[in-house]
Amino acid sequence: MEQTDVLVIGSSAAGTVAALAGKRVNVDKKVTVIRKEEKTLVPCGIPYVFGSVKTTDNNILPSTKMFDDAGVNLKIGEAVSIDRDNKVCKLKNGEEVAYDKLVLATGSTPTAPNWLKGVALDNVFTVPKDKVYLDEMQKKLKDHHKIIVIGGGFIGVELSDELRKTGKEVTLVEILPHVLELAFDQEIAVRAEDILKERGVIIKTGSGVKEIFGDKQVEGVLLNNGEKLEAGAVVLAMGYRPNIQLASDAGLSLSKEDFIKVDEYMRTDDPDVFAIGDCAEKRDFATRKPCTTMLASTACAEARIAGMNLFKLCAVKTFSGTISIFSTAIGDTGFGVAGLTETKAREEGFDIVTGAFEGMDKHPGSLPGTKKQMVKLIVGRETGIILGGEVVGGLSAGELTNTIGFIIQNRMDINSILTSQIGTHPLLTASPAGYPLLKAAGNAAVQTMFNN
Repeated sequence: MEQTDVLVIGSSAAGTVAALAGKRVNVDKKVTVIRKEEKTLVPCGIPYVFGSVKTTDNNILPSTKMFDDAGVNLKIGEAVSIDRDNKVCKLKNGEEVAYDKLVLATGSTPTAPNWLKGVALDNVFTVPKDKVYLDEMQKKLKDHHKIIVIGGGFIGVELSDELRKTGKEVTLVEILPHVLELAFDQEIAVRAEDILKERGVIIKTGSGVKEIFGDKQVEGVLLNNGEKLEAGAVVLAMGYRPNIQLASDAGLSLSKEDFIKVDEYMRTDDPDVFAIGDCAEKRDFATRKPCTTMLASTACAEARIAGMNLFKLCAVKTFSGTISIFSTAIGDTGFGVAGLTETKAREEGFDIVTGAFEGMDKHPGSLPGTKKQMVKLIVGRETGIILGGEVVGGLSAGELTNTIGFIIQNRMDINSILTSQIGTHPLLTASPAGYPLLKAAGNAAVQTMFNN
């Protein structure tokens, strides 16, 4: 039986980072990773395989080399059971690995609802993090001109845009009034929707799918409103469910939402077993309520926490909750959101004000490549604390969204932002006199009790 100090099951973003962080902090410990796949994909790059990146071979996470360089052992195989009493993991091929500490990074699987008639027809696809599946899917999609994507979240939007780039006729179906409406406030979701339409994606919102119809193979989709849409292929982008079977079979506690229960150090109810990434329970940073955020960036943050706290707890490194930080790009327009939207904050009963400002992302605005940059901040009325923010602009929107994430995590208030020192450059940032983040903060400040 093989023996290791740390065993990590899974090596997508979470598993890779946990193994590397664990080895960095515990240099003298043996760290072993088990994964099913020969090659791991960059999860956030998967939609771009169908257009910009062209092939999964151009979207490989170089985890094998990273493990080799760090002295982490890699085993290709599938973990099928965990004996927590004896601290042994059994693989499908019969091998066993004994561990001292175990990290579950088992990820998630795309949702393919069994209530949806026709979901088992040929040429109905999901979007898993599986290279072999995606290669076959991409090959089959080449034979079809009309494609329907069901689900207007980030994966659905990005995949639709990428397929459209290849000349396909793409229809995106979303049951909500607008695409991306679960992530953004309506006025920003509408901007994204308008750009998608301009780029040739057909959008059907406000009606869900009643059934996928066809004889053995897909012929089209019937919407709840009675409209029929013809297509040779359908892609389900209807969310993901956590892979918790291994943990459940081992007797680990699950949350009501069927995630593996963890504390702020990512420990399960077994102190020698950690869970991170899509399979692990999360609580919203602001509300402390359970949330279902599944992001590679969130997974990596959790992985660093777990890796640093495997053998001793670092009291200052607690994980205080998940800040949903999303960003995407449609063409050359970036969209980002961090923390609570105005809609969500009001639903939760927060007494808030908002401040928004639209300027330019370079100065002067006549410089080539300049884009409008809009920032919206959601602020507690009495405290002035920043609860959330949204960004629309050029491709720098992602980094500005991350900045808002740092602001939220450090519980900065309006005055802290207004007195912050920033660096600017004509080619790289907005003008110091019209910096949208600061201007949005100023517009919110006049409405807060904190500033009066």
